[in-house]
Amino acid sequence: MLIEQARQVARQWVREEGSALPGFGGAVLTGSALWADPGDELAPTSDVDVMIVTNAEADLPHIGKFRYEGVLLEVGSMAAPGSSHEVLSDYHLAGSFHLPCVLADPSGRLGELQRVVARDFAARPWILARCTNAMDRVRGWINGMDESAPLPEQVNAWLFGTGVTTHVLLVAGLRNPTVRRRYAAVRGLLAEHGRLDFHEGLLDLLGCADLGAARVAHHLAELEKVFDAAAALRVPSYRFDSDVSAVARPAAIDGTRELIAAGLHREAVFWLVVTYVRCLAKRAAAGESGYEDGLRALLADLGAETFADRRRRGDRVLAALPGLWQTATGLC
Repeated sequence: MLIEQARQVARQWVREEGSALPGFGGAVLTGSALWADPGDELAPTSDVDVMIVTNAEADLPHIGKFRYEGVLLEVGSMAAPGSSHEVLSDYHLAGSFHLPCVLADPSGRLGELQRVVARDFAARPWILARCTNAMDRVRGWINGMDESAPLPEQVNAWLFGTGVTTHVLLVAGLRNPTVRRRYAAVRGLLAEHGRLDFHEGLLDLLGCADLGAARVAHHLAELEKVFDAAAALRVPSYRFDSDVSAVARPAAIDGTRELIAAGLHREAVFWLVVTYVRCLAKRAAAGESGYEDGLRALLADLGAETFADRRRRGDRVLAALPGLWQTATGLC
């Protein structure tokens, strides 16, 4: 199926089902299916992201991933966006609104906002504002590390704080701050600018610069075991319940295998850890335990097995931020 056809399927779902949700105030496309060329094929490992815009009184639960007319949709919700200046300063929002993202717009406000953001998106002051937004998120994650939190939360704070360093650069280069493929995407950007040396530094911050393909493939094989065990559970209270399910397996598992096969095994590590953490968190939410040793072995390979290890690694990320900023400003 072509990207444009998949977008039309998303529009159809919004029209036929999404618009009936409580507090519905519109809907927008986000993510890679929005950034992609309309004539490209939608990869079997990809989903189509839709955000339902809700009014202030609405309390819409996370809907998550599901198949609709042959397309894997990922549906979430967001409050109505603020002013154009607020959107232009937010790297996730601006990344959607500078493109024709609007699927439904009962008030007409989303369309007007999109036109303003598209006009000003590439202005350097707004690029730098969004880079600052991403830098602040790095600091927020790392400084929020809490030794008393459950292991999945501890790992996430270090992992996302480290991983958002790629977003600083992607935002500077006017690229999609993608989630799963962030390290592969930033590698492509830095290669174009002759800065693969800096990419090696990003991988070193994550702890996987020297990790071999065979070892990453081993960790993926271990992850498959816990993924299938967690996918067999239904835990609606867990926000990422549908991300660890049979319908999401192509994106979570096959997408990682695809990166390894392409020689991007180190770039696959970020999502490998994310998925491992989600599997364990889902099982914990269901009152189940087990499979923790696999995650600990993966973290040990990254030099991040204990909280003290992750604290040291987090401090290295913070220390690298001045150099990250200098590189980012050279890209925009």
